[in-house]
Amino acid sequence: MAGEAQHYRPAVAGFGRFPFRAYVTLTKPRIIELLLVTTVPTMFVASARLPSVQLVICTVVGGTLAAGGANVLNMVYDRDIDAKMERTKNRPLVTGEVTPRAAVGFAVGLEICAFVALWSTVNLLSAALALAAVVFYFGVYTIWLKRSTPQNIVIGGAAGAVPVLVGWSAVTDRLAIAPLLLFFIIFLWTPPHFWALAVRYRDDYRAAEVPMLPAIAELSTVTRRILFYVVAVVALSLCLPAVVNVGLIYIVVTAVAGLCFLGYSLALVRQPTPARAMRLFGFSITYLALVFVSMGVDAIVRHP
Repeated sequence: MAGEAQHYRPAVAGFGRFPFRAYVTLTKPRIIELLLVTTVPTMFVASARLPSVQLVICTVVGGTLAAGGANVLNMVYDRDIDAKMERTKNRPLVTGEVTPRAAVGFAVGLEICAFVALWSTVNLLSAALALAAVVFYFGVYTIWLKRSTPQNIVIGGAAGAVPVLVGWSAVTDRLAIAPLLLFFIIFLWTPPHFWALAVRYRDDYRAAEVPMLPAIAELSTVTRRILFYVVAVVALSLCLPAVVNVGLIYIVVTAVAGLCFLGYSLALVRQPTPARAMRLFGFSITYLALVFVSMGVDAIVRHP
């Protein structure tokens, strides 16, 4: 990457201790937490009875390793633009706390462990799906889409929806219409979630020359598109009972959460400010958690 050296400092050696916290930071733990919030409830719904604790733990561990490795690879490739953005300028690969070579080795190790763990303790389909998500996230989104098109997060967001397929296949060893519907719920949720954050940091994306939609389009255009996707994801979430055996708990929670999500989106359309965008961003996480947790609770109630 041309000019990369002037944007971040080389790794600092000789601290005399392993930078454990820096390596954990590279895996983006908060993103992994959100992926697991969607994976585990999906396993509850996929099972005619509650899945074994061992299966849940093995799936979570394998999924965590796979997602962590993908996030490390993303940070390695994006270290030049991370150095230009206020939000990311203190990441370990920018500050030099971890070297790119060490990070790549760490990521590869995580991915090998993830595939072996999922294949040996869950099933081959789940291992293959997790690996496919990594390849798509790094190869398609990070390397190709992110720097080339404002549709980057629309298409690339598919990688973040794969964990529900992993969770379903971990229980059933196959896919069906129901997990695909769950996949598309997350797929449609991702653009408004990420664009809301990008509204707050649009100057960062401009500085890094990343064509994230809020950095290149009028805010009125961005907020209308956010509203479109929010309407779509809320509508699709409410269609879930047609193909998945969920009941009143899910319907009530999802309906109320959907109305709130729409309310935050309409407020942003009326007043497109960074503060309102961050409120929408924060609630988007709450919305996804409520949809999937209520789905899981419903499954537990129905299959004690």
